[in-house]
Amino acid sequence: MVTWAKAGIFKPKHRVDLASLSTSPLHLALHTISEPKCVQTALHNPYWLKPMLNKLEAICKNNTWTMVPRPVGKNIFGSTWIFRVKYLSDGSVDRYKVRLVAKGFSQYPGIDYSHTFSPVVKETTILVTLSLAVIYG
Repeated sequence: MVTWAKAGIFKPKHRVDLASLSTSPLHLALHTISEPKCVQTALHNPYWLKPMLNKLEAICKNNTWTMVPRPVGKNIFGSTWIFRVKYLSDGSVDRYKVRLVAKGFSQYPGIDYSHTFSPVVKETTILVTLSLAVIYG
């Protein structure tokens, strides 16, 4: 069997001239704005501090959780902040997005949970339900 490499056929390598891209606003934004990896770094930057405070305010306003005493002998898992910069199509910064997510990977099956449920509906279920609604009025 003769492969392309043995026959001397290679894909051309497209080299990108990074010097020509440096005038692009998106290229400049991607290299000048860095997303923090930890909360301590984000707390020193007012661009990240305001969205974090807004997120915490929204969580409290929506009654997302309530404080309860710690159960004896139970695993308590923490949370972490995720930081992302969202850009517009012209390369300017749209917003600084923050999320507070639970560290669910620290749960143990059979101890912290027994069953999992994902509230996802299959497309066929929706189509059958809608067709039955049309048939029966």
